[in-house]
Amino acid sequence: MSKKEKRNVFKRMLEIRGMGQVITISIGLVILCIVFGILNPIFFSSRNIGNLLRQISPILIIGIGQSYVLITGNIDLSIGSVVGMSCMISATLMTKGINPWVAVAITFICCIAIGIVNGQLVASCKLPPFIATLGTMTIARGIAQIVNNNYNTDTIGNAAKGFRDFFYYGRFLNVYNTIWITFILWIIFNFILSRTRTGRYIYAIGSNSEAARLSGVNIVYVTTKVYVYSAICSCIVGLIICATSGMGTMDAGNGYELYAVAASVIGGVSTLGGQGILLGTVIGASIWGVLQNGLQFAGAPVAIRNIVIGIIVIISVLLDVVVRRDKPKMKKENEKTLLGTDIKA
Repeated sequence: MSKKEKRNVFKRMLEIRGMGQVITISIGLVILCIVFGILNPIFFSSRNIGNLLRQISPILIIGIGQSYVLITGNIDLSIGSVVGMSCMISATLMTKGINPWVAVAITFICCIAIGIVNGQLVASCKLPPFIATLGTMTIARGIAQIVNNNYNTDTIGNAAKGFRDFFYYGRFLNVYNTIWITFILWIIFNFILSRTRTGRYIYAIGSNSEAARLSGVNIVYVTTKVYVYSAICSCIVGLIICATSGMGTMDAGNGYELYAVAASVIGGVSTLGGQGILLGTVIGASIWGVLQNGLQFAGAPVAIRNIVIGIIVIISVLLDVVVRRDKPKMKKENEKTLLGTDIKA
C-alpha cells in the first residue's frame, strides 16, 4: 500500500468514527485543565484529581450506555429514572434483611426488564424513542417512589458492609474500586463496539436502518440489546449511589439524562446515529467533570454550571447537524463501508 493510500485510509477512519472530533475536544480538555489550574493551583492537587475521577465515573458509565443508543440513531430518556429505581430497589431489599448480593441480582433483573421494554417499544412497536423512553422514564421513577411507600429508605447498615466496600470505600492499588469498575466497563463496551459483529451492526443501524435490515441485520434484537446495555449501565450507577449515600433516595439520578447526552455529544457521538466512539465519551465526560469542578472552584453556583453545560451541548449538536448536512458524500461512503464487506466480517 502506497503512502497516499495509507493517508486516505487514515483520513477515512477519522471521518467514519469521529476520531477527528475526539482529537479536537481532547485539545479543548487540556486547555480547560490548564486554565482552571492557573486560576486555582488546588485544581491539580492529587486529592482533587482523585475526587474528580470519582465524580466523572458515574457520568462516564451512563454516557457509555447513552452512546450505544445514540449511535443506533435513538435516545434513552429513562436513564436517570432507572438510576433512581436501581438505588431504591437495592436499598429497600437490603433494609428488609435480604442478602446484599441477592438484592443486587434482583435489581439487575428489574433494570434489564426496563431495557427490554424500551427496545421492544422502539424496534418492534415502532414508537419514537423519545416518546417510548419518556414513558418508561415515568414508570421507572414511579417504581422508585412506590417501592418503599414514597419514603427514602433507612441506612442499609453494617449488613451491607461488603457491598459498600466494593462500590464505594474499597481500593485496589490505592485506586478506588469505582474508578476500576468504570475502566473495566469501558474496556468491555469499547471491545464490543469496535471489535465485534454486534458493534458493526450498531453502526450500520445508525447509518441506515433500512439498508441494515436488507443486509440481514436483526434490527429488533440489536436495538433491544443496546437498550439493555444502557439499562445495565444505569443500574450500576444506581448501585454506586446507594453505596455512596448508604441509603436509597427516590430522587437519585434526577437530571442524569442530560449528563449522559452531554458526555456523549460533547465526545463526538452523533445524535443522528452511525458515528462516535467511546474514547470520545471518556473525553466528553471528562470535560463535563472538569467544567463542574473548575467552575465550583471559581465560585460559580450550580445554576451557572448547568447553563454552561447546556450551552456546550447545544453547540455540539448544532455543529454535528451542520457538519453532517454539509457532507452527504461522506455519509454515503460510511454506509458503503459499514454495509459492504465489513459487516459480514
